[in-house]
Amino acid sequence: MRKPIAFIFIFAMIFIVSCNENANKPVAGLSDSDSLNENSVPDTTIYGKCIDAAMSSIIIENELGDTLSFMLETSDRSADVFGGILVGDKMAIIKETVDGENFAKIVINTTSLLGKWTNIAKNFDIEDGGVVHSNVQAESKPYTSWKIYNGCLLLNSDTFQIRLLGPDSLYLENKEGLYEYKRQQ
Repeated sequence: MRKPIAFIFIFAMIFIVSCNENANKPVAGLSDSDSLNENSVPDTTIYGKCIDAAMSSIIIENELGDTLSFMLETSDRSADVFGGILVGDKMAIIKETVDGENFAKIVINTTSLLGKWTNIAKNFDIEDGGVVHSNVQAESKPYTSWKIYNGCLLLNSDTFQIRLLGPDSLYLENKEGLYEYKRQQ
């Protein structure tokens, strides 16, 4: 009778230790401080307007007027695309070089990010030009600014990984957890 109890106790201890180790791991792509310091980490994001797109590629015109082409698929992976790809929309792209070609590792449609977003704790408008307006007067830390920086969304000094950006849903994640927002009309 003692052997099953000892086995259960040992199994429970292993489970508790492994859960604690995983709880302390940072979200992939975020620093331990959960904030991207613009002075210490250069922004590698490429910004531009989508001028053409196909199933496996996107072409943007960057801020300097240069035309840049990116693959969206390789033989072993696909780009993470948030907000869809629409001609005329503004894009933020994190690239890698794969077999001598530009591969879009992350594509964020920043035009799709604009609008009114709400959840139980926050209600804000993301506007063009990096401006955020809070719609809750009593909010203790309202967001006032936004930008895409190294594939992450910075709201004020809070750094988030975008996990989903759809027509009516926005999921953001940082070390504190996953935040779900719904688009308001």
